[in-house]
Amino acid sequence: MDLLTAAAVLTALLVTTLGAGLLLRWRQNRPRRVDPAEPVDPVRLGAAVLGEEATLLQFSTELCSRCPGVHRTLADVAASHPGVLHLDVDLTHRPDIARHFHILQTPTTLLLDGRGIVRTRFGGAPNREVLELELARIREDAHV
Repeated sequence: MDLLTAAAVLTALLVTTLGAGLLLRWRQNRPRRVDPAEPVDPVRLGAAVLGEEATLLQFSTELCSRCPGVHRTLADVAASHPGVLHLDVDLTHRPDIARHFHILQTPTTLLLDGRGIVRTRFGGAPNREVLELELARIREDAHV
């Protein structure tokens, strides 16, 4: 293989890797709509109840560096909305829950409606403004 061919191959690999990384980064903090399949059982998560209007369900691990910041944000959002509850589930010793909810990264946040149905899923640190919009959407759907 000559030097020009090797340089072209390396350039193509670099461009492909960079493109894939940028795509993954772009998708990471975006809310994704979820097809509601089953209500979440709060007892399985170690909680007594879910929020009356909505629940911010955060999945964390002990070694997650961004999880404490997400915890503060979600707790603050929940505190500013009556009927909204924030639950933080540590997956470090609960691989069964991680498998059940298909959690591949922490933090991951699920936004549940008042019935416990998953309405939105956030991978990574969710944006506060987007959380507020998603909560408003859930409240609007509940009052229709």
